[in-house]
Amino acid sequence: MSLQSNKSYHTRQSVNSGLVLTWAARLGLFLFSRILHDGKDSRFDKVRHKPGIFLFYWTIQGVWVLSTILPVLIVNYKKDNRPVNQQDYLGWGLWGLGFFMEAVADYQKSQFRKDPNNAGKFITSGLWSISRHPNYFGEILMWLGIYISSRSTFQGWEHIGAVSPIFVTFLLTKVSGIPLLEAAGMKKWGTDPAYIAYKKNTACLIPFIW
Repeated sequence: MSLQSNKSYHTRQSVNSGLVLTWAARLGLFLFSRILHDGKDSRFDKVRHKPGIFLFYWTIQGVWVLSTILPVLIVNYKKDNRPVNQQDYLGWGLWGLGFFMEAVADYQKSQFRKDPNNAGKFITSGLWSISRHPNYFGEILMWLGIYISSRSTFQGWEHIGAVSPIFVTFLLTKVSGIPLLEAAGMKKWGTDPAYIAYKKNTACLIPFIW
């Protein structure tokens, strides 16, 4: 772990590293429990028998993880760190809000899917009533928060850490997140007036903002 290799253990380093570990643990447990329940990860159904495309998917995920945690890696690389300031508290506050939104949204959707009465239906309750993708909004907030905290120490080339929230936002809104789910939703419920109304009246990503 990058924090252990430097052995400086400044507050910012410890907190940001802890937030990353918390994110990874929660997401890992959530995905694992979902696979146990469903018996598979449906996101890979169409590519699991195509080695080239499957390898590309895993490569993209590796690039995603490295790019996402880049600000923390840069901060942990430093021997001398600036004192914690208001920028850190703002960043950690955003991370906390994002973590709450992602965790709650994932829980609400998993509970919705467990109910046999909801088979074949789409969720419109809880956080999903104010955003069609509240979990992705939470994900973006978390990495934006960590970047905001980390950037108070950046100098020169270290500002490349900005790639973290930019890449996460691009990936979720333009590549593998929202576009795929929106297309799948239209394919499944595109003729359902209730779904069309839901799309029309509910923000896509940022709650209450179309």
